[in-house]
Amino acid sequence: MQYPEAIAKLIDSYMKLPGIGSKSATRLAFYTIDMDEKTVKEFSDSLLQAKKDLHYCSICGNITDTDPCEICRDTSRNQQEILVVEQPKDIMALEKMDDYHGLYHVLHGVLSPMDGKGPEDLNIAPLIKRLQHSDVNEVIIATNASPEGEATAMYLARLIKPAGIKVTRLAHGLSVGSDIEYADEMTLQRAVEGRQEM
Repeated sequence: MQYPEAIAKLIDSYMKLPGIGSKSATRLAFYTIDMDEKTVKEFSDSLLQAKKDLHYCSICGNITDTDPCEICRDTSRNQQEILVVEQPKDIMALEKMDDYHGLYHVLHGVLSPMDGKGPEDLNIAPLIKRLQHSDVNEVIIATNASPEGEATAMYLARLIKPAGIKVTRLAHGLSVGSDIEYADEMTLQRAVEGRQEM
């Protein structure tokens, strides 16, 4: 038995979201149908509003409803540090920590030749231009510890270091509460390399 066309379209729409397979999409579609009309309207309005009002900051690439974004406009932040992240959501995670008070730059992905993503597909050229016209003396690279994230970090370091700007990388290693015996070799290697003096 096939679903009515309206449900099938709704399932297909949910399947376009990352990490949503057919079972989850079907569950979400039926959940949506059971919602009252006011809630569905609020949900659809919030989707349209976000799509209409949100865009990327012209300076750092963060998602914002103003341009430049709130972080780039904040003159109390350390203007000599830029922390480079893969996605806007990474900024939110770092800001929750309330320990970093410099600027950011969002790459919108990582180098991935297998997926056809090269330097021209990332927000790298604006970063280099930004560095040329600023007093930044340190770039902190905070890409994920994946092979693509590592390759992106090394590529950026090779581009930035000749300008005399210090390039650092966030330490990777053992997470709090983890046992050494269960850690893989790469994690242990990073933990040893990222060790700090006590």
